[in-house]
Amino acid sequence: MPSIRSYFFEKGIKLSVKRVLKKGISDLAKDEQRQMLDTAARKLGKIPKNCQVEQLEIEGLYAEWLTSKDILEDRVILYLHGGGYAFCSANTHRPLAARIGKAAGVKVLFPEYRLAPEHPFPAAIEDAVTVYRWLLRQGYDSSKIILAGDSAGGGLSIAATLVLRDQNEPLPRAIVCLSPWVDLTSSGESYRKNKEVDPYLSVQGVRDAALMYAGNENSLNHPLVSPVFADLTGLPPLFIQAGNHEILQSDAELLATQARHAGVDVTFKVWDKMWHVWQISGDTLPEAKKAVSEIGNYLKKTFQ
Repeated sequence: MPSIRSYFFEKGIKLSVKRVLKKGISDLAKDEQRQMLDTAARKLGKIPKNCQVEQLEIEGLYAEWLTSKDILEDRVILYLHGGGYAFCSANTHRPLAARIGKAAGVKVLFPEYRLAPEHPFPAAIEDAVTVYRWLLRQGYDSSKIILAGDSAGGGLSIAATLVLRDQNEPLPRAIVCLSPWVDLTSSGESYRKNKEVDPYLSVQGVRDAALMYAGNENSLNHPLVSPVFADLTGLPPLFIQAGNHEILQSDAELLATQARHAGVDVTFKVWDKMWHVWQISGDTLPEAKKAVSEIGNYLKKTFQ
């Protein structure tokens, strides 16, 4: 049963989104919108105590190593952030990625991939593949690498792995997807069923972001844009979390179904009355703390 705190948390999110929309954020330039999100995110969550952040550059991309005490140095989570392929950064998602790494007892590599509309499909996939290959060149074995991501980052994790598979390259040990955005055609039932309860996302907003990333209507069902339309045969095990108060619930359900049909091992859970990427709320929300703990336990078992 959802906590009382989650009820008030969700109400607060709805009020905050209404205030932002009233201020006319959609009328601002992309850089201004991104800055507003980064500023708001700094107030939302903090990285775990004793977490170290090391900045680096990988073939022109900004990235960070996130490490905590008592981690296994030879194992790594490659974390790809969400944000509709157009927003967010290390500033918005560093706390979530760091908490997952700490829960799993491993280090996290967090790159900032290129964003749309300046860099539409397939730029983000190219960058994710580039960083993965860089890890291999650094001596990390593919069986000791797990791809993880939320929302667009979840879809990006699947798409990048599909590219690696098709090019006969070693695949990561597993993929973790939090509220994955994997059907940019918005065809699922939850886009209609949950549109009134989702505190964050709107159907029109998701649609606009999809077109911004894909470039045109005809590209929305491309298997690397919307991985639910891809042949998922041969993918590594998938771990998926989603909430039943988000319009992307159907994306996660369809991904799980398609992957299972392709013979992929899938661990999938829909959380009651949770919204899009609630895990980012940190230790202040019991459900976020529990979800991250479950991710950590899964990763520990997978890395064994």
